[in-house]
Amino acid sequence: MTATQSSTEAFHREPVALTERITSDGSSAWPVEPGRYRLVVARACPWANRSVIVRRLLGLEPVLSMGIAGPLHDERSWRFHNDPDNRDPVLGIEYLREAYEAAQPGFDAGVTVPTVVEIASGRAVTNNFQALTLDLSTQWRAYHREGAPDLYPEAHRAEIDEINDAVYHDVNNGVYKCGFAKGQEAYEKAYRVLFERLDALSERLTARRYLVGDTITEADIRLWVTLVRFDAVYHGHFKCNREKLAEMPVLWAYARDLFQTPGFGDTIDFQQIKQHYYGVHAEINPTGIVPLGPDPRGWLTSHGREELGGRPFGDGTPPGPPPEGERVPPIA
Repeated sequence: MTATQSSTEAFHREPVALTERITSDGSSAWPVEPGRYRLVVARACPWANRSVIVRRLLGLEPVLSMGIAGPLHDERSWRFHNDPDNRDPVLGIEYLREAYEAAQPGFDAGVTVPTVVEIASGRAVTNNFQALTLDLSTQWRAYHREGAPDLYPEAHRAEIDEINDAVYHDVNNGVYKCGFAKGQEAYEKAYRVLFERLDALSERLTARRYLVGDTITEADIRLWVTLVRFDAVYHGHFKCNREKLAEMPVLWAYARDLFQTPGFGDTIDFQQIKQHYYGVHAEINPTGIVPLGPDPRGWLTSHGREELGGRPFGDGTPPGPPPEGERVPPIA
């Protein structure tokens, strides 16, 4: 997703432009259909990272292909500068905006990832990142792999939704409220809210391995995509610097536990994450210099969270290795 700035001192995220959903129950114009759509993401983006993880855990790779935009973009939107000829090999486009303009000629709103594109027409269908992962869990169920976990269990949905709402406003979007604040007061308010929420989450996770129940759910995925970027970009670049994640014992162990779980850490490319934030946000980092640190090897250290019990995939099984073209560089 691309951040947008309102005219006030506080940062406000603009709503997504394409709110369509892809469903199996006939409730939308876009039916679930294997091979019809392509999920466009970027390794750098936390909002896109959610859908990458969910797609992987559920085993949807054979029915929903994935295009990966590079970490850099300009006013023309995300572009496929890491692909041969600087074009997505399936859609044939150089900029993601082309898919939006195919759907709505003259499109002038925000172009964000994740976006689902209909392959045959080249039209962007939806960039509704809040609903997308839930729909992958509920609407694409017929195509889940054998042993796929239930990431949005019906018995816990109210609790998951409540946590997701708080985490979205205070943490996921909270780091952006700090980084893009245009005034001291707005920044300090966002900073306080962010760390108050992180403290509350730390307390919640002290004696439980996962946020809801004893298995990984959508709530863990949504929190984790911000935590995994915290020390690499948010602590310094966005001035979220009361302390590093590595200095928060409970959250650091929780985040490492998930990083070492198949489907999480193997979706992360720290270099692309840093290239995006430090290279694109010129108003925050006008030199464009990308920091060398922090050392990512700490993510592979023992976390000890197994002692809390829990079953990462419930009655299911871990996903297999990612497809060849979707693998990230290993931490050396």
